[in-house]
Amino acid sequence: MSTVSASVFSRKNPFPAKHVLNRRLSGASSKKETRHHELSLSGSGLCYEVGDSLGVFASNDPLLVQEIISMLGATGEETISGNDGSPKPLREALWRDYCITTPSKEFLAALVAKAGETAAEIAELTGDLTRKKDLENYLWGREIIDFLLTYPMLLWTPEEFVKCLRKLQPRLYSIASSQKAVGDAVHLTIATVRYETFGRKRNGVASSFLADRTGAGGVVPVFVHTAKHFRLPEDPTTPVIMVGPGTGVAPFRAFLQERKALGGGGQNWLFFGEQRRDSDFLYQTELEELQRDGVLSRLDLAFSRDQETKVYVQHKMREASAELFKWLEAGAHFFVCGDGERMAKDVDAELHAIVSRESACSAEQAAAYVEALKHAKRYKKDVY
Repeated sequence: MSTVSASVFSRKNPFPAKHVLNRRLSGASSKKETRHHELSLSGSGLCYEVGDSLGVFASNDPLLVQEIISMLGATGEETISGNDGSPKPLREALWRDYCITTPSKEFLAALVAKAGETAAEIAELTGDLTRKKDLENYLWGREIIDFLLTYPMLLWTPEEFVKCLRKLQPRLYSIASSQKAVGDAVHLTIATVRYETFGRKRNGVASSFLADRTGAGGVVPVFVHTAKHFRLPEDPTTPVIMVGPGTGVAPFRAFLQERKALGGGGQNWLFFGEQRRDSDFLYQTELEELQRDGVLSRLDLAFSRDQETKVYVQHKMREASAELFKWLEAGAHFFVCGDGERMAKDVDAELHAIVSRESACSAEQAAAYVEALKHAKRYKKDVY
C-alpha cells in the first residue's frame, strides 16, 4: 500500500483521529508504564507503510496551564497572539500552541533581564558558550513553572510571556501496525513519561496526553510521517533480523503483521528486551502466537533485571553470533529501533564484533562489511 494518498490531511492539516483504545501493556509491578494505543483513521484517506511514524499534535496539561496563568496574575481570557499569528485567549494559546515545559533561550534571557543579580547563576550559564553542558545539567528536571515559582516578584504581561515560548511541536511515534492487517486503524506503543524532580511530579506532554487526557473516543490530531529509510525488503522471502527492546518493538510488530499478511515465507528473527519478563514482556501473547504460526522464526529475549547480572539484547546477539552471521551472509536485512543514546551504539558495536569474530577478520575489515550492509540498505535504524 502506497503512502501516497489523495488525503487532504497532513502535518499542516492534521486529521482528528478518534482514540478508540488505550490499554496498559506493562504489568502492575513494572517500573514503567507502557501503553498500547489504537486510533481510527476512518474517513481520512490516510495511508501508511510499515516503518512509518505517526505525528501526534498533543495539548498541554490544563492543570499546568492554569498554574502558569495564576503565576502570571492573569485570568486566561486575555487576548494574545497564537503561534500562527492569530489573536486568541491566553488559556487556549498555552493549552495548544506553545511549549510550556522546557524553557527556551528566549525565556531564560528575558528572565535574566528581569531578575538581574538574583538570577546571576542563570546569567553566567547562559552567557558562557563553553558551559553548554553545565547549562543542560542545571536545566534538567526544571520547567518554566519552576522559574515562575522561584521568581514570583517578576512581572510578565501575557503577550510578553508567550513571545518567549517555543511553538509546541508534534511528537513522532513509530507505527506498531500494518494497514494490511488493521485497515483504517493505526496502533502505537508508547511509554508514558512520569517522574519527579525538585518536589514536583512531571509528565511527558504527548505520552500523558494520550494516556490521561483524550479519553475513550477523544480526538487526537495526527498525520503520517513517511520513513523511506526504514522499509522492509521488497522481496518477502528475504530474511529479516530485528532488534527492538522496549517500545522499540513497535515497528517490528508492524513488520510481522505485514509479513504474515503477505505470506512470503521469509524468515523473521526478533531480539526483544526489557526489565522483567513477568511485567514487561510487551505483546507476549501476540509474539508467542506468531512464533507458533511460523511467522516469527526466532525470538531471543533479554530481561535485564531477572538475574543478578544484567542481560541486554547485544548479549543475546553475542550468544547467537554464528547463526546471526549466517543470516547476514544469506542476505538478511538488519533493523534496529529504540534508544539511540546507548542501546543502538551497543548493538552496533556487537554487530561489528560478530562480523570480526565469525569471519576471522580485522576490525577494519568488519567495519567495511557493516558499511557495505548500510550501502546496500540492509542495515537500517529508527532511533531516538
